Amino acid sequence: MSDRIEPGGTIGIFGGGQLGRMFAEAARDMGYRTHVYCPEDNCPASQVADRHTNAPYDDLAALREFADSIDGATCEFENVPAAALETVGAAVPIRPDAKALSIGQDRAREKTFFEGVGAETAPWRPVHRIEDLKAAVDEIGTPSILKTSRLGYDGKGQARIDSSGEAAAAWEAIGGLSSAGAAEPFAVLEGFVDFQCEISVIAARGRDGDVRCFEPVRNVHRNHILHTTTAPAAVPAAVADAATGIAARAADALDLVGLLAVEMFVTGDGRVLINEMAPRPHNSGHWTIDACETSQYQQLVRAVCGLPLGDPARHHDAVMTNILGEDMHLVPGYEADPEARLHMYGKADARPGRKMGHVTYLAAKTG
Repeated sequence: MSDRIEPGGTIGIFGGGQLGRMFAEAARDMGYRTHVYCPEDNCPASQVADRHTNAPYDDLAALREFADSIDGATCEFENVPAAALETVGAAVPIRPDAKALSIGQDRAREKTFFEGVGAETAPWRPVHRIEDLKAAVDEIGTPSILKTSRLGYDGKGQARIDSSGEAAAAWEAIGGLSSAGAAEPFAVLEGFVDFQCEISVIAARGRDGDVRCFEPVRNVHRNHILHTTTAPAAVPAAVADAATGIAARAADALDLVGLLAVEMFVTGDGRVLINEMAPRPHNSGHWTIDACETSQYQQLVRAVCGLPLGDPARHHDAVMTNILGEDMHLVPGYEADPEARLHMYGKADARPGRKMGHVTYLAAKTG
């Protein structure tokens, strides 16, 4: 019996941020209802969804009621507690499933996974305790980056180490624990990569195993937060093919149903090194809303609901720029510019570093 979700059905969304908001907008346009589960009141996704359960992720009664109200679910961020996923997953399918989400939650597991599908990573070592870190710094050298294995994003949970004498301070800066004997490392140490550029590829994979990749895009960060994404990435064809192949192989290896975003470094000699992955919509895919035949959000709706995937082809070149809290003074200019495609997320508190919206500019397609 098919478990396809027909238009008129309800898709649950774990998480209420801007990714959930744009997913809910795409679902609505395709004839679906959405129900957001998010502990935050008046979150961006809840402003456009049909329903919002405002409850903690450990509220079993709320989770069961949520599961009873939906036909399937997805996640707009990968760090949803496993127990919450298990509770809802016992009643309805969650796509992507727990395997992809658990790997995406942990940098050490993520790097091991990519090495297993034949992809190259920057030099790295798992770190359980300060003694491991000191040994890893001696092996990898400096500069290097210490990152928490779990829950880090947009530069949070990271510390740069420029000399071996800075190891203890970096460990303290990321909240280092004495986790000797723990099954999973608390952090990873990554060797510094002298890269030419950073690119990303978003792969969509349907229930039938069909994989469709958006072409590689070039990303530029500012203070560890994505600043601009440019499509196309303008990298050699061999690099683009290698990057797309990695994302597709990873999606297949995960038996993924949904989206997989893979961030990569391109070195001066043309090697492609994995940075990290996210089994969900991604900031570097926002441009697809305005510049592709099918956006990343529409692809996720299709995958979750068991529909055939759409065409990810680019019909325009695009540059997407994030609008952070400190950039809000630029918004009136974007509002007045007929060429600007402005997307605001409905957040009231414009804190520095907080993603408030994005703007995309299109140009005639090249290549």
